Amino acid sequence: QVQLVESGGGSVQAGGSLSLSCAVTGYTLPSYCMAWFRQSPGKEREGVASIDPGGRTTYADSVKGRFAISYDNADNTLYLKMNSLKPEDTAMYYCAAEILAWCSTERREAAFGYWGQGTQITVSS
Repeated sequence: QVQLVESGGGSVQAGGSLSLSCAVTGYTLPSYCMAWFRQSPGKEREGVASIDPGGRTTYADSVKGRFAISYDNADNTLYLKMNSLKPEDTAMYYCAAEILAWCSTERREAAFGYWGQGTQITVSS
């Protein structure tokens, strides 16, 4: 059974950095599109970053140049490195996985069948 377990959330001041991890069990990455989503109160869940089986990445415009998604095959873990954090980055962050022909942050949450439990990121000004 596929399981995704996130860690690494927390609080930071604006301009700071945080890293998120998503441990993957139950399948081998090469078949799956993996992504990070975030959701803040009253807003829809939005795609932040994605990585496809070939290692190609996409990012939401709001985080380009500040966030970096990666996957470590050795320990089967998805990462999100976040730099220059802003208060508007405050949200619950989720990792997601699915077998998709098109892997992109433009894919809606309904396209992904596997989700982590979420981890909170709070950025203070």
